[in-house]
Amino acid sequence: MKKYVLLLLIWALTMPMMGQRADTIGPDSLPPTPWPQSLRLRLDTVLMQQQPLLRTSELGLLVWDLTADSALYAVNPHHILRPASTMKLVTSITALDRLGGAYQFSTSLYYKGTIDGNTLNGDVICVGGMDPCFNIDDMHAFVEQLQRLGVDTICGRLVADKTMKDADTLGWGWCWDDDNPVLTPLLLQGKDNFMERFSISLRAAGITLQATQAEERLPAGATFVCKRFHTMDQVLMRMMKESDNLYAESMFYQLAAITGTKGAGVKQARTVIWKLIDKLGLVSADYKIADGSGLSLYNYLSPELEVRLLRYAWRNTNIQAHLLPSLPIAGQDGTLKKRMQKTAAAGNVHAKTGTVTGVSTLAGYCTAPNGHVLCFAIMNQGVLTASRARTFQDMVCIQLCQ
Repeated sequence: MKKYVLLLLIWALTMPMMGQRADTIGPDSLPPTPWPQSLRLRLDTVLMQQQPLLRTSELGLLVWDLTADSALYAVNPHHILRPASTMKLVTSITALDRLGGAYQFSTSLYYKGTIDGNTLNGDVICVGGMDPCFNIDDMHAFVEQLQRLGVDTICGRLVADKTMKDADTLGWGWCWDDDNPVLTPLLLQGKDNFMERFSISLRAAGITLQATQAEERLPAGATFVCKRFHTMDQVLMRMMKESDNLYAESMFYQLAAITGTKGAGVKQARTVIWKLIDKLGLVSADYKIADGSGLSLYNYLSPELEVRLLRYAWRNTNIQAHLLPSLPIAGQDGTLKKRMQKTAAAGNVHAKTGTVTGVSTLAGYCTAPNGHVLCFAIMNQGVLTASRARTFQDMVCIQLCQ
């Protein structure tokens, strides 16, 4: 009898929260079919089982049936919460929408002056496009191209053009004690040592430098030497599978750069993202966009926004074709490799994880037992032990898949 009374008490305490399922989305959007009804009951049970977690933290949750185009389950879907690294979904979907899957992240080499015999009388200019994949092989290719021009001596300057973005090297709202990437347009293997290593590589190849280093914009009339680039898919795979923050910020600043503003920054990138949010039928002013990776504590989104973006991406085949392969797969790879193993969700859930202090999130896609494709966003806030939130998220995903 005591156990029965306790269960009734728990149910009474949780009903106000779970009762928002239909009201916040609209009753007409919840289809009265047997499978969604049984799913809702099972998810209600998960929430009841997780009361120790949910009693002291905040949950935002929305599950959407993409096949039926209707909501299946919702808890606080409109609450404005920190996304952590699910912010990368916002960045990548906006980039694929505006830049396209064929977009290239590039770094270019020019010179300004004349080549007399084997001597370049003038400057060598490296123009940064914030390519996070630029590596030592690309650097060697720059040196080899100068050698093919017959250059063995440079009498001039080595110039870095970093005007693609603003001068800020850290993101807005990043914690000072995090392991933060350096945000610079000229990157070598993800580090801010491009010009130093370029100088070393030139000397190692036998090219004599009578040059100083400088930073300025590419001068008019400069001669193009070569360009090294990496594809959208190359950046996406590491950005999403490994949740690489530098790769996400690089994509964020590509959005800033397409506005045509030299030295573009957060303001310009945010404007591009806001336009997509408005296009989805939401109000962009209701959200705060601070960076592209989710490192910032100033980002605030909602489960509804993330689901709307996932829905938009799924319905746009050009976006889906690039986004879906980049998402971690439960029990198989990326940041989901060790989660949901040997469950119905393994190999089924394709989703982006997110973790910062006090925040754990998960958003992505899965296929239900009836063959319907679902998308979902789960945002746990005020959770000091992230593993507890991840366990809850995994339980939700397993119920969606079985």
